[in-house]
Amino acid sequence: MPFTIDDPRAVDLARDLAALRGTTITQAVIAALEAETQRERAAKPLAASLLAIADELQARSRPGGHRMTPEEIDELWGP
Repeated sequence: MPFTIDDPRAVDLARDLAALRGTTITQAVIAALEAETQRERAAKPLAASLLAIADELQARSRPGGHRMTPEEIDELWGP
């Protein structure tokens, strides 16, 4: 099944990758597409990543936390 790439930049990138790897343009395109597809499938959504970070921080915190005094707040943020 023929597939044509009409974008000169895409063609140049495919040629460069093929030259760097010592492969054909077709093999370079296939490898790049496989790698990008795998990366996309493995990527965690941002919300899931943030939730995992929040869970880890909560697990490390002291129960009840520490209520800051006005002096501590001023020291951090200024009067």
